[in-house]
Amino acid sequence: MGRKNREGSFSAEAAAEPKRDEDLVSELVYWRDPKKSGTVFGGILIVLISLTFLSFISVFAYTSLAILSGTFAFRLYKNILQTVQKTQDGHPFKEYLEKDLALENEKTQEISSIIISHVNKVAIQLRHYFLVEDLMDSAKFGAFLYFLTYLGSWFNGLTLVILAFIALFGLPKVYELNKNVIDQYIDLVCAKVSEITTKIHEVLPFGKKEKAQ
Repeated sequence: MGRKNREGSFSAEAAAEPKRDEDLVSELVYWRDPKKSGTVFGGILIVLISLTFLSFISVFAYTSLAILSGTFAFRLYKNILQTVQKTQDGHPFKEYLEKDLALENEKTQEISSIIISHVNKVAIQLRHYFLVEDLMDSAKFGAFLYFLTYLGSWFNGLTLVILAFIALFGLPKVYELNKNVIDQYIDLVCAKVSEITTKIHEVLPFGKKEKAQ
């Protein structure tokens, strides 16, 4: 009996444990709840597409006005309904108004440390490329930048953001459904790239020197 109580308490604690931000994002991009994922995906995509036609200030103002109109109309409807039916349901958004939106000091420090860690990694990597610490790495980075010049001539920054956002909500689910087939092709591509990179290192003179060192 005591064992059952302990197991029951453990399961209750696990169920009561709040989900991490990573888990929430994973649920959205893998479409665990299609309604929730569809709402987030559709809402953000509409805002991004609107930014291609209107300024950020206009999109922010129109979006905020639409949200305010919806909440105002719903609050007014609930007030009229309570008056007619003579109920005491209270504020329709009471649950959300009572939520504490303030970030805890530990959470703030954790987010700050993560951001600083990523910034430091990016700075170190850029220094590695631009100061030519490794000739091959800098050459590959230069080729990537050259490719970006063509990419920039085809698409603007906002279009790339929209495509990346669509890929964020599309590719994880496609990969999950076709994991085995995609992994086979990825392994083939990686093997081919590794083979080509090895041949380039063997042909180029500076590749041989660095390998000898």
